[in-house]
Amino acid sequence: MNKLSQKMGLLATLLSIFAATGCSDFLDESDPSNFTVENYFTQPAHAVSSVNAIYAPMRDPLGSGFGGGAWMMTEFGTGLAATDLGQAVNSYFVKDLRNTSDNGYGQTYWSSYYRGIANANLSLSKIPTITMDAAQAKMLMGEAYFLRAWYYFQLVRMFGNIPLVTEPVNLQSEQLRPTQASVEEVYNLIVADLTTAEAAGLPWTDNTGRATLGAVKSLLSQVYLTMAGFPLQKGASHYSLAAKKAEEVIDSKQFKLFSSYNDLHDPAKKNIEENIFMIQFRAQILPSNWQVSIIPYNKNISQYSDETGGIYATGDFVKSYDPADLRIKEKQFFFTKFTNESNRNQEVDLGGYFIYKHFDPTAQTSTASSDLNWPVIRYADVLLTYAEAANEVSGPATKAYEALNAVRTRAQLPAWTGLSKDAFREAVWRERWYELCFENITWFDMVRLRKAFNVSTKKFDDYVGHRFSYGPTLSARELLFPIPTPEMRNNTNLRQNTGY
Repeated sequence: MNKLSQKMGLLATLLSIFAATGCSDFLDESDPSNFTVENYFTQPAHAVSSVNAIYAPMRDPLGSGFGGGAWMMTEFGTGLAATDLGQAVNSYFVKDLRNTSDNGYGQTYWSSYYRGIANANLSLSKIPTITMDAAQAKMLMGEAYFLRAWYYFQLVRMFGNIPLVTEPVNLQSEQLRPTQASVEEVYNLIVADLTTAEAAGLPWTDNTGRATLGAVKSLLSQVYLTMAGFPLQKGASHYSLAAKKAEEVIDSKQFKLFSSYNDLHDPAKKNIEENIFMIQFRAQILPSNWQVSIIPYNKNISQYSDETGGIYATGDFVKSYDPADLRIKEKQFFFTKFTNESNRNQEVDLGGYFIYKHFDPTAQTSTASSDLNWPVIRYADVLLTYAEAANEVSGPATKAYEALNAVRTRAQLPAWTGLSKDAFREAVWRERWYELCFENITWFDMVRLRKAFNVSTKKFDDYVGHRFSYGPTLSARELLFPIPTPEMRNNTNLRQNTGY
């Protein structure tokens, strides 16, 4: 690696470290332009800061404004989301199934997540060269393996055959313009990374938001569940593995469902109880940046100057819930009215079902700086993963019912009993759609199951041929997103996904 590329690469990492820590102590360091990889990775603190940098790109897709936000891509892909933001063309490309490789949302995911992978590769390469406590080094490596697996898990599901880069890259690297790996090869690395992370000595929980054993096992259960379905179709063996890992999380007794849905968007509940793993934000330093997108367009209800109406639930989806379901009561998962910004005694009809589960009342009504984290893995997801996988292995046994019904009971719905295996399967799917909506999960479920929820019949259609309630019909093309145009131009070794 030449001196220029060393400095450029490390400077990018150090800037990521600053964003990840949000700590003024970084300003006490030497001029980053004087660092090279060789002279930076010399102290235990360097190992910690390099791992901090791996977390930072997770935030990028959550940025939202009048151009929309990349995190909306998989939500509009479900057919369950609406928008009033006419200038956010990337949202409409996905929502109306007219997507192209020019969509900036896909570019944000690709570039940000590969930057996270690059940071992980650098940490994994350099931490073993630092003289430091062996247990601490092993745990930091465990975090890096977990995060690399998480990034690859998102990318392989969105884009299919993707480059598999596992070493630091410089301008002379053969992998500067890598070829694509098969989906199975990517999943093999994901499983290997998570298995290594599982043995790294990580604690079950950590209220600072770092990766934990609970997060590793939970993610591994999701990976196995996905591998059991499409496109790999590993079937029974991987349903069994998914059930086993989810059961380990359940049996640990380290996590529990919140008693109130308000806890889902309470900053005091960050990284504890139901929140197994989250993307970290902090008010006034790195505030949550999706608040402007989940409030209605210019209804004057918020302290934020931008009210974009960027994304909300379709009425057809919300009305498909059981009328008794607590989740659709006002200001549970959704809200349809709020007070006027200049007169909090005046109520405003919002004209739609806006997303309350990510809503920060303090930021919206006073500070305009949100302290909320973004949920990545919730205990509710683990319970439903276990219920689905266990049912596929041995039918709806007692423990599978307990997992499913725990989620239903909180929603004030009656517990299921006496279901056939097929009926139980669809009951779990339906609960996943209702419980995990607007958390960047549903579209991934649709693709692994090759199923889509019909909001009129409340049954599940085949993915290909499913018609959204507002008109467009899914084709096989929509099983993947297109590889972004800039990536295709910069790397002629890439092949575009079918139909784009």
